Amino acid sequence: MNPPDDYLLMSGIQHFCFCRRQWGLIHLEQQWQENQRTAEGRLDHARCHDDGLTEKRGDLLIIRGMRVISHHLKLTGTCDVVEFHTDATGVPLQSHKGLWLPMPIEYKHGAPKESDADRLQLCAQAIALEEMLVCQIEQGAIYYVETRRREIVPITPELREKAQSMANEMNLYFSRGHTPKSKPGKHCNACSLKELCLPALYQRADPASYLRAHIDEEVIP
Repeated sequence: MNPPDDYLLMSGIQHFCFCRRQWGLIHLEQQWQENQRTAEGRLDHARCHDDGLTEKRGDLLIIRGMRVISHHLKLTGTCDVVEFHTDATGVPLQSHKGLWLPMPIEYKHGAPKESDADRLQLCAQAIALEEMLVCQIEQGAIYYVETRRREIVPITPELREKAQSMANEMNLYFSRGHTPKSKPGKHCNACSLKELCLPALYQRADPASYLRAHIDEEVIP
């Protein structure tokens, strides 16, 4: 599956929700700086991603590293795990008898967050799976390594609308090639790109005032 060149990474919606500037630095400017948290998270994902690995346990079918794409969102990515449960409202799968209903499972290194960042990424995966398999997904789950607990996430109309809105905004920034400005806050302390972004310095700088001052210097009465 080769997505169009202008389709963005689905994982970016989590970055975008956390901080639009962080998303721009990573996905538009290709900048990245790893810290302990991101390194541990990358290792956690490496453990659960095993492309092509399928496991069957009775009425449960588990597929790891499943590639997905959404033409409505113009996003593409990889699901950590997709669980297929036997269900009368499910869809047929090649080489497997019966009907199966998919449920995306996203693995995160830390603990549950107050924001919808992780839930939006999961919702985008669900939307992609619905498009690809022509089915309706009511819920997904996020497994947090730090707490070793699975959070069931209802894929509500409100969450779907928010995911679509953010995807539209991401695609607009991408089409313009524009990296959003920083909005410094407490979240900056947890960002691996803090030293690249320099949010406090960027906020103090006023490009318009700088240009006006230098133009005035060059004007000789």
